[in-house]
Amino acid sequence: MDAAEERAVLSTLRSKRLFRYYGPYPGDSKVEAFETAFAARMKAAHGTAVNSGTAALICGLAALGVGPGDEVIVPCYTWIASAEAVVAVGAVPVLAEIDDSLSLDVADAENKITGRTKAIMPVHMRGAPCQMADVMALARRHGLKVIEDVAQATGGGFCGQPLGGVGDVGAFSFQWNKIITCGEGGIAITKDVKLHQRIVMQHDVVGGVRNNVPDHELLNGCSFRMSELHGAIMLVQLEKLDSLLTDMRRRKLSLKCAVDDVARSRGVVWRKLHDPDGDTAIALVFFAPTAQLAARAARALNAEGVGASVLYEPQKVDYHVYPHWTPILNKRVWSEKGGPWRWNEGAVAYDRGMCSRSLELLARAVHLDISPDLSDLNVEELNDALTKVMRAVL
Repeated sequence: MDAAEERAVLSTLRSKRLFRYYGPYPGDSKVEAFETAFAARMKAAHGTAVNSGTAALICGLAALGVGPGDEVIVPCYTWIASAEAVVAVGAVPVLAEIDDSLSLDVADAENKITGRTKAIMPVHMRGAPCQMADVMALARRHGLKVIEDVAQATGGGFCGQPLGGVGDVGAFSFQWNKIITCGEGGIAITKDVKLHQRIVMQHDVVGGVRNNVPDHELLNGCSFRMSELHGAIMLVQLEKLDSLLTDMRRRKLSLKCAVDDVARSRGVVWRKLHDPDGDTAIALVFFAPTAQLAARAARALNAEGVGASVLYEPQKVDYHVYPHWTPILNKRVWSEKGGPWRWNEGAVAYDRGMCSRSLELLARAVHLDISPDLSDLNVEELNDALTKVMRAVL
């Protein structure tokens, strides 16, 4: 962030219009302008800005008609909010394995489909796309809806299509750790006007009236609106998206090419990319031959000043990995008389070893962040550290 965001915030403060629908003086809404610009960038017809990525998922699921008695297939490796959003609308998350792209294993997802399955939630983890052609084909075969969780991959794509616009609904996050950010925030996009109307109704207790949505579409929802201050920041951040992606992609490619020969000679396997051109390049991930070697490599890289980590360590609580989703695994509910698992006609069982193949992959996965702030010198230093560690440890 720089002076551009500061100017946008100050301008909005001085206008005294902090609520998207009106202020003391006439003026245009920053949130509405952002919704229009973001939807256009993602080649979607409609966008609804909200106050978090979780809210975007909840609104999208509600718009798709997901509720009590339904099941939604969710990958076992994603931030816990993906599964919690399913619970929030009264449905049951069904966990599926991931593949070596760290995203949904479509074959395993198909095995998890029951007569109660309503939707599939592919999550574009660590900035790279799921195999969306297979996801969409699976959904068509079984008559299912698709809601994309694009929280970690804003600006990514699959076969020329922006992520979030491939499925029925795309949900994005602008929380502080995301590619573009206003601290907290999100947006739900869709190409379908009826789904858009339902998203609007779910995100705002007065949204239907103000947006001329037929009142039969959906019960008035929650106050998930984005504020004008956040909208002002996001308009500026959106303008920076393509340059951020360009910088990260260039740095990742440079680093990966520099160490590729050494990596291959040491049995290192790079994370699979279903569409290399659609990767946002926020992370470099490789698989060591064993979990023990992955842990040693991460420690050695840390000793060299590199912020590397292993994606799954059983003793380290990380809400990205399902064994640590205690509220989900224990089927916690908000009422003794109700809750998604009690409303579900089928028996859904969870256990910490249910997706063992995914845990084995994640335990061998070493992760390095790729920042747009890296200089060419930083990339050279990373190259030296990676080469040194791979030769010494792997």
